[in-house]
Amino acid sequence: MRTSVVLLMCLLSLPSLTQAKEISGSLKITRIELGYPVPSIPFYHVKAEMELPEPSMIEVEAAVNGQPLRFVNLYKGDVVEEADKPGYIHRPPSGYALSQDNSLYKTPHITAWVKWQPGETYKIELKVRLKKSVKPSSGDRILSATQTLTAPSGVSVFDPAWKAYKSIVLSETAGIDRKNEPVEVLLPFYPDEVTDLKREIRVVAVDPADHRLSEVPSQVFEIRKYPEKDNLAPLEEGQPERQIPLWMPTATCKVAFLADVPAKSSKVYLIYYNNDKAMAKTFQTDLRVQGELPGLTIDNDQLNVVLHPNSGHIDQITLKSLPDHPLYHRMETNGAIHWNPGIYVPPRAWTHTADWKLEQNMYSVSGPVLTTGEFWGHLRNMPEVDASVRYEFFPGVPYFLSTTNMRINETVQCLALRNAEIVLKRELMTHAAWYDVIRDKVMTYDVLNMADLTDLKMEADVPWITFYNVETGIGFAGINLVYANASLESRLSLLNPYFYITGGPWIYWTRALSLSFLASNMQQTIPALKGSMFTEKWAYLVYRIDRETPYKPVLAWKERLMNPLRIQLVEEVDPRVSKTLVEVYMDEGKSGWEERETGNH
Repeated sequence: MRTSVVLLMCLLSLPSLTQAKEISGSLKITRIELGYPVPSIPFYHVKAEMELPEPSMIEVEAAVNGQPLRFVNLYKGDVVEEADKPGYIHRPPSGYALSQDNSLYKTPHITAWVKWQPGETYKIELKVRLKKSVKPSSGDRILSATQTLTAPSGVSVFDPAWKAYKSIVLSETAGIDRKNEPVEVLLPFYPDEVTDLKREIRVVAVDPADHRLSEVPSQVFEIRKYPEKDNLAPLEEGQPERQIPLWMPTATCKVAFLADVPAKSSKVYLIYYNNDKAMAKTFQTDLRVQGELPGLTIDNDQLNVVLHPNSGHIDQITLKSLPDHPLYHRMETNGAIHWNPGIYVPPRAWTHTADWKLEQNMYSVSGPVLTTGEFWGHLRNMPEVDASVRYEFFPGVPYFLSTTNMRINETVQCLALRNAEIVLKRELMTHAAWYDVIRDKVMTYDVLNMADLTDLKMEADVPWITFYNVETGIGFAGINLVYANASLESRLSLLNPYFYITGGPWIYWTRALSLSFLASNMQQTIPALKGSMFTEKWAYLVYRIDRETPYKPVLAWKERLMNPLRIQLVEEVDPRVSKTLVEVYMDEGKSGWEERETGNH
């Protein structure tokens, strides 16, 4: 059967209540106020509680100083959101056009986005249509009320030269006070709202106690623009032109900032934009970068990290509190600390991302909150396999993040397929420790005196692993944040995946995805199938060991890093957003909304 594309224009937005000819009356408002941003309503707002003469199906409109409000959330009277927690009930603009239902309201309340200024007065108009059926009819009643409110004057708002803002609610769930915690968000904008995002964006924290604003260090990067407009042309010959665009031109960027969020709490951050006269602002932190790709040197108050001049991989790490004990490898081939992803397809040489010699793609972000080194391309002499390695560095912390990906473009027969390899000079470490899920305990092992080419095996999804030196007091740990394998064209095919440590002139850990090379029958090849994908994300931590429990700092950082701040983005509804929901469906058929008449719910 031919697949056809069908344009479905769902129910039109309801007629404006101001145009209705039905019976009018007074609306009873039991409480109304202008409020500051709080986690449940993370924007400057009006909140109104109403009492209706009888339970009824309703539609609600709100206006301020004669301007209709587009961002309006409607709640039943028995629904109460916790003010200090992010909201969970919201009707997006697409919901406005499909809001005809049989729900009965008696004591509804609304919240709406209002950009009020301290001490200014605002005329708030509320209109409620009481309906006897889902659709409006001549028997409906329109209740309305108008009140004038004076905005709070105790705390100033942000400079009104910034015409718009987006809200971010951060929530801490692990019971750990977060200080200068790096946060990254992706934000969309209409192109005419921004002139220069790097210049214009400001991030401010809202104090949950007194609502005061304080600007925090921020950084804007990865700005992308999609300027194409929907030409409203028919999707297929014979169809009418569209009246509503399916999409609008959009600009996006990422914003990184440093956040303070107390344990088990939520906090609001406002990201201001749309000020074409804004001056560039420079924030100073301890995060610094020198050199050129790929051989960057990244430095903060805790760490100094040097990337290899050929591959951009981790080459040397120095903990500032133990400057006489740098970590390095330099014992085999490329000599880097970080080696993988990698594959061995004989008779071709064993190849790792650390073997790149300037043929890889390279990219870096540099700023006060985030510095990255990002590298990707074919594995050296292996066009059948693509891989990437991305590092992220932050101010004030003794760890950095590493994300590695590998994609098999064409099936190859391999003796080794590995990821997450960390290699150090043998003499730099005396012991290893890791959590063993089968034994349900932390395992420790003397690796300095371990026989060469002895393997210490553990589960593939080992949550953390560390090397440390009881003499020098330095430790290097890996905390596994993400580990995932998948396949597109076929079922995933891996030979006995596991994680292991082995020693020689070096000491290293790595993940064996398929590793017949170290199996009993070491010359059997295992197919790495086309479409297979492997990804992992690690936090690499450099630390001073605890003399009683050498790996104790790793456990503390694991708890923090495995429980990042939860992020919720809340945006104002722009006036240009259509009040009609338009979707493109693949095949002809019903939408499910036709003649919808359900019971009360």
